[in-house]
Amino acid sequence: MQHYLNYIDGQWRDASRRLTVMNPGTGEPYATIAQAGIEDADLAMAAARRCVDSGALTEVRPAIRTGWLLKAAEAIRAIADDGALVACRENGKSLNDARDEFLEAARYFEYYAGMADKIEGISVPLGKDYVDFTQYVPFGVSVQIVPWNFPVSICARSLAPALAAGNAVVIKSPEISPLAMTLLVRAVEQAGFPQGAVNLLCGKGSEVGSHLVKHQDTNQIVFTGSVPTGQRILRDSAERATPSVMELGGKSAAIALADLDLDTLLASVKVGIFFNAGQVCSAMSRLLVHRSRYDEVKAAVVALAEGLSIGQGEGNPDLTPVVSADQQQRVLAMVEQARAEGARVLTGGTAPDLSGYFVAPTVIEATPDMTIAREEVFGPVLVLMPFDDEDEAVALANGTDFGLVAGVFGEGLSQTLRLANRLRGGQVFINEWFAGGIETPFGGVGLSGFGREKGQEAIYSYVQTRNIGIRLSNR
Repeated sequence: MQHYLNYIDGQWRDASRRLTVMNPGTGEPYATIAQAGIEDADLAMAAARRCVDSGALTEVRPAIRTGWLLKAAEAIRAIADDGALVACRENGKSLNDARDEFLEAARYFEYYAGMADKIEGISVPLGKDYVDFTQYVPFGVSVQIVPWNFPVSICARSLAPALAAGNAVVIKSPEISPLAMTLLVRAVEQAGFPQGAVNLLCGKGSEVGSHLVKHQDTNQIVFTGSVPTGQRILRDSAERATPSVMELGGKSAAIALADLDLDTLLASVKVGIFFNAGQVCSAMSRLLVHRSRYDEVKAAVVALAEGLSIGQGEGNPDLTPVVSADQQQRVLAMVEQARAEGARVLTGGTAPDLSGYFVAPTVIEATPDMTIAREEVFGPVLVLMPFDDEDEAVALANGTDFGLVAGVFGEGLSQTLRLANRLRGGQVFINEWFAGGIETPFGGVGLSGFGREKGQEAIYSYVQTRNIGIRLSNR
């Protein structure tokens, strides 16, 4: 069984404890990784602080950081096939999706390489006796806590702009699926960043994650994950008023209007809720359908779900396992709770007779007051509800504490745009779920968090404004 290490201060280090990583497709152990502790976290933080204080990352000409980022992108592309196999086996996702995740990670480094030398301040006019200008300066040490569903791409999503802006980074990987991230960091290591600029720890969130959040050298926190964990981090970070970027959960709704194109909708349903077994913060977890089309859409969605292929990731099926036995049981328990509350399970809601942690693609009819319609499932579970008019559709879509993404499906541009402008969320899709890319800002409101990742806007999450005012004359 292969053993993986942590990366601290430019060296790959073992630890006295080990974590076992399971293969969700088989339910069997796959590999082990060094389990970082408090001492390892302190070493990583000290290395990052030395890197910042030395100026080796922050004081170089920005074009040099551009070069490092481009070299990292090239190295990531070179290991995409090897990394995909590791990600597939530790996380359960399909081999094609795992490869795409590495290629997306490379794109983040390419994209933010193009911004590293364009983080420009402004001149502020104060009259002839003054010169006043602003600078964007890095926070210093950025602590980044990465989730288990897309560890490679989400790590790159935060790591690339942080480095582009001149921050040193300490990454806490998810203990469930930390292995592919070590390949990502090995690729970044080849780019020539200064020692201590990137550090990678795999440890328990309650131990290492909590310690990093409270650490006196932490200048910024970037977290993607569950609402309860995010709330704990915010409470802990408040002690030192540490700036944070929070991308939390979602219960996102798609509104299907009377003039929807059924094929367009079904294509988005397939990717929106069944991609990565529904383990996506921005998944289409609710589908609100105009009553005139409800029965037609319901039948088509059920047929879609029942026609999906299910299997281990290496075979690139339509539906892969969820990440762990605990996650499988959590999803199934929420379906059973929905039944108890009176929801109607149209298909799925069971564990297929396969080795590994599978949940059958599930479609449920529910009412807005039911738990399944309000809380995040993080599994391949779609909730269907009808509506009669626009106001009702908007009220249903906005009727949760979340606000990550939303969607509208219909042929009339005027109506779809009107609805999009009324929906609560950081991103709204029209006629294609997940429309956009690394170039489009992403983040939520409400319990879905705050701050923005991706796009040009994200670079400004990793800098703070400094104003310098100069009086030229004493007269």
